[in-house]
Amino acid sequence: MSQVQAGEGGRAPPFGLWERMLAGRYLRAKRSQGGVALISIISFVGITVAVAVLIVVMSVMNGFRAELLGKILGFNGHLFVSGAVLDGAARGPAVERILKVPGVTQATPVIEAQAIAMGPNQITGAIVRGLTPGDLRATRIVAGNITRGDLRGFGQGDYGGDVVVVGARLAEQIGVKPGDNISLISPSGGATAFGGTPLQKSYVVGATFTAGMSQYDQAYIFMPLDQAQLFFGRENTVDAIEVRVTDPDKAPGLKAAVTRAAGPSALVADWTQRDASYWGALKVERNVMRLILMLIVAIAALNIISGLTMLVKNKGRDIAILRTIGAGQGAILRIFFLAGATIGTLGTAAGLALGALISIYIDPIQSFVEWATGQAVFSSDVYFLNRLPAKVDWVEVSIIVGFSLAMSMICTLPPAWRASRLDPVEALRYE
Repeated sequence: MSQVQAGEGGRAPPFGLWERMLAGRYLRAKRSQGGVALISIISFVGITVAVAVLIVVMSVMNGFRAELLGKILGFNGHLFVSGAVLDGAARGPAVERILKVPGVTQATPVIEAQAIAMGPNQITGAIVRGLTPGDLRATRIVAGNITRGDLRGFGQGDYGGDVVVVGARLAEQIGVKPGDNISLISPSGGATAFGGTPLQKSYVVGATFTAGMSQYDQAYIFMPLDQAQLFFGRENTVDAIEVRVTDPDKAPGLKAAVTRAAGPSALVADWTQRDASYWGALKVERNVMRLILMLIVAIAALNIISGLTMLVKNKGRDIAILRTIGAGQGAILRIFFLAGATIGTLGTAAGLALGALISIYIDPIQSFVEWATGQAVFSSDVYFLNRLPAKVDWVEVSIIVGFSLAMSMICTLPPAWRASRLDPVEALRYE
């Protein structure tokens, strides 16, 4: 009994050993033997590179969003309470009630206003944020990233004056360090009978911080809350109560509970509403980038069609002989389907390994490239962050792998179908 008829019922089982063997021999065949090894290699490399690039780019975009989200929310809070509860005696009880809401970890009265900062080197604009000493120490993105000095004098005046904490890039820009004086000008700090007048006051730099985002490090100054109220003429009011929760993604669901705790006159917004256009733009950019790169994967998979079409043409005599000794149309289709699917599967697997390795070890790769070229690959002045982040989302990676495999198999069907429909008489007519 021949190999073709070795299975039960006189026929070989689908995708059996002899079909896999023939598919492998056709892929390995030299050009002189009617093979298309070069085109197969090109198809393999194309799919590998496309899948790896898609995984790396999406991992970097996921990491960028996660890093940006963590820093922005760590700096600004997750829910924002405004309204009449910000005034005088009503603020303290409101803060206490908000802190009792399940999931809330911190409720911080905040004053935030613009000012002009003057140092020995330069005069520049700055954003002054007023917090109590306890709330500043609880803000880990600042208190945990002090580069010079410390927070012991914040709100206590250990230097004989009012102490502020300055972003490291801002301090470097205007030429101050811990222990130096910095002059701040409030555009409307002093209230007179003729309206608000600019107020200038000198403070002592107690510490500098690096939050990891240039827009914070070069713009923000932290001041004790009571001093900020005096400096900006807020008397006994604040601009907002910033609320932090255990899970930022659940902040929109806690709005109703926080509103009830704050009181009927309170207005509550969450971080998704406050920066809706910004986060929406990031989401659209991420979706469009995924679509574009998936099209590149599809284009790479289309190379399989050209390779298999040439293979079918070169192997017409072999197909005719197989048909004459008993191989059915389904067997021929499966042989060439296996040949194309093998290229796609191996290319996808190689791309998965390459993309995952690059994403996981992106920090040492970035350091090596910067060392070799002498240039900063990821400038914090342009991208806000001081490192190239990457976060591998294995669910998304599985979608990428599934899409690549599906495209590879779809692209094998037309030439495999053509091979199965080849007429043995026509194929052997001129042999």
